Formats: sequence, C-alpha cells, structure tokens
Amino acid sequence: MARPIPYIPGSQTTLDIRIVTYNIHRCCGMDRRVMPKRIADVLSSLHPDVIALQEVLGPGPKARGQDELLGALLGMGWVMAPARLRRGYPFGNMILSRFPIVDDGQHDLTWRNRRGRCCQRADLRLNGQTLHVYNVHLGTGLRERQYQAEHLAMILDRHRGAGPKIILGDFNEWGRGVTTDILTPRFHSLDIRPFVKRRRTYPGFLPLLHLDHIFYEGRIEVTHVHLPKTRDSLVASDHLPLVADLRIRF
Repeated sequence: MARPIPYIPGSQTTLDIRIVTYNIHRCCGMDRRVMPKRIADVLSSLHPDVIALQEVLGPGPKARGQDELLGALLGMGWVMAPARLRRGYPFGNMILSRFPIVDDGQHDLTWRNRRGRCCQRADLRLNGQTLHVYNVHLGTGLRERQYQAEHLAMILDRHRGAGPKIILGDFNEWGRGVTTDILTPRFHSLDIRPFVKRRRTYPGFLPLLHLDHIFYEGRIEVTHVHLPKTRDSLVASDHLPLVADLRIRF
C-alpha cells in the first residue's frame, strides 16, 4: 500500500501510507470463537502498512502468543507491549509494520487499582525519516480516562518537535470528553465525518458507539477513511477496524 511520491530536488519527501487501529478482543469474535486467522484475514484484506492492535494475548504457559501468530500470518514486523497478565498470558497492545521498527517502548497508564493500561510507542523508518506511532487503550471510567489523558499528553509533550506522530487506539470515549478536550489543543483529531456516514465502531455486528480514534501531529494529510463492514469484520471482534490513508511530508 505504501506509495512514495517521486522525489524532486529541493522538494519535500512525501509518502502515502495506510494505517489501521483495531481492538481485536483477544481474537474472540461475536460468535465466541477464538480465531487469530480470521483477524489476520480481515487485516490482510485492508492492505495496511501500519497496524495498532489492542487486547492482544502474548505467549503463555500452554500456547503461543497471538502476537507471534498474527505477525507470521500477516508477514509484518511487530512489537508487543503487555499492560497486565490475563490468566497467565501477557495482555496488551501490539504494533505491526511493513517499515523497519527502529525503536520501541511503553509507558504505564494504570490508574490506582484499575486494570493495567499502557501507551505503546514504535519508531518507524520511512525513506530515511522517522514516524512515531503511539498505540493506546484507555480505561472505561471517567476519572480514570482523565488521568490517562493528562499523563499521555505529558508523555507526548516530551517528544514535541521530534518528527511526525500518530496517536491512535481504543480511547473508550464515544463523544467529546476529557480525552478529546486534553489532546485536541495539542494535536489534530482525525474527523471521519467527511468520509463515512456511519461512524460507529463498537460493537462489531451492530456498531452503536465510536470508541476508536486517531490523533496526529506534523505534516500529515488525511486522504481517506474507511470502516470495513464485511461479513468477517462484523463478527471477528467486538470492534470494527478503523482504516486511514495518510500522506506524510517530511
């Protein structure tokens, strides 16, 4: 999918990429069947360059991790960022990329005694330039999300001016709320209204809420947004994938 625009001496470097954010619900579909291959098939059909996943199970005492399976099925490089253990398995976020991942890390966003949450970062090398991708899964409580959004803003502020950034994931916020209020003054918020009529991504088979969002900073243009509603995508998880085509200028 990634398509470089021919370089002209004295001009900017420009690259078109497709990015996806998708809460895969442990690969457990609306039919209660755990099928990593079905998730991989949904993602493969989208031809993505970069993928941010939430609710991924890592390797445990009795089975391979979904991270390894998805990475192999999609043929992409990947990094995992566990936020907590779920029945003995690391559980958290995952970033996959067709571009080289040159660095990665994670920041704890857990509030008090609530479930573990984190912000995952991956630095991708695109045509000699660096794109910073932040993958988040915020909590369901209002005060929890306020703490997490403020902490996330501080994390991102430390890296201001370090190159283009994309912040995406499951924000558990279906309207304008504390997260949007805190991040919007600092970053552009992807507005999907010009591109799709039905903007809801959760639950998968009958979407009623729009929980998945994308923010960005730098010379980034949104050229297209898509919410695939195929037979597989409507049942593969309790979320729909959110797909965005971006034009990045360095």
